[in-house]
Amino acid sequence: GSGRNVNILVLDTEVYSNTGGQASKATPRGAIAKFAAGGKGALKKDLGLEAMTYGDVYVAKVALGASDVQTVKALLEAEAWPGVSLVIAYSTCIAHGFEMSQSMAQQKLAVQSGHWPLYRYRPADDPAAQPFALDSAAPSVDYADFARTEARFAMLARANPERASELIDLARADVATRWDYYQQLAGVHR
Repeated sequence: GSGRNVNILVLDTEVYSNTGGQASKATPRGAIAKFAAGGKGALKKDLGLEAMTYGDVYVAKVALGASDVQTVKALLEAEAWPGVSLVIAYSTCIAHGFEMSQSMAQQKLAVQSGHWPLYRYRPADDPAAQPFALDSAAPSVDYADFARTEARFAMLARANPERASELIDLARADVATRWDYYQQLAGVHR
């Protein structure tokens, strides 16, 4: 490589916050946003997994409100990484529709529901290495309970309960599938 350090920090609000909260590829399934008034039907794009496919990029997913220790560890590792590093931070936003003073607690809930798993991916040449570390515990809060606390999901439940229920079920399945996949990744040796 070129030997250049490039550190990228993505503050993921899951909408285009700077243009008033439109749906984007980062918007989760079932959330209401501008241009997704009926709730977004498609799956959220997994930016971290895409970055991991390069093989030499350090990738971490963090949420300060869920684990300040894991966040600091990831930022220090990213800083020390001798190449490209990507840290994706869960960022609460007014468009999520909850009391912003509760941001840290809400981030914790996002992690506990499996909506935002915490991990660190450290590429390694050593065949014995396990590059992917899953840093959060298995989901312990039902996804529907997390969704109910945010207007971006709850509005749909009021406007179209049937569609909301269908999308929550799909989102719950997404959480389980992603968790299983991440657990498999955590077991893979280089």
